[in-house]
Amino acid sequence: MPTPTRGQRLGGSPAHQRHILANLATALFQHGRIITTEAKARRLRPVAERLITFAKRGDLHARRHVLTVVTDKGVVHRLFTEIAPEFSERDGGYTRITKIGPRKGDNAAMAVIELVRGEPATARPRRRARRAETAAPAPAAATAATGTEQPWQETAGAAEAPAADEPDEADDAGTADADEDA
Repeated sequence: MPTPTRGQRLGGSPAHQRHILANLATALFQHGRIITTEAKARRLRPVAERLITFAKRGDLHARRHVLTVVTDKGVVHRLFTEIAPEFSERDGGYTRITKIGPRKGDNAAMAVIELVRGEPATARPRRRARRAETAAPAPAAATAATGTEQPWQETAGAAEAPAADEPDEADDAGTADADEDA
């Protein structure tokens, strides 16, 4: 009995699945992006990322290990000389899967799997944090001039003041609409 595998079965024997994944990985490294079914893309992602990690090592043992999966020597050379150096600063996440909708003939869910190019994404500051950074220097300058409030009092007063102003504006707007209707 064949050894069970993680993920969806791609049909056929375990050897057939290995060949399908090897051919998909070869095409991905050769073209940079391929269109396939979502199930095959999800099964290909860990295989491709593991091969890129081996290629980043760059030694002879890693090259021979990759050659057991990707049998095209030209693609292996491209993987080691072009693709792996691009990902030298990135720790994982070398591929991206984008769903593109169903296939016309059999309504199979299709996806594009591609190599992520460029620098790793950096975390941008959240919107509230950016607002707090821009709003914080103004009250700090005002309290520095007076020197009467403590920092913990300043933040508590600043948090309560806008909340108290907002309902008054809403109430004024509501009464203005009522006056116009009458």
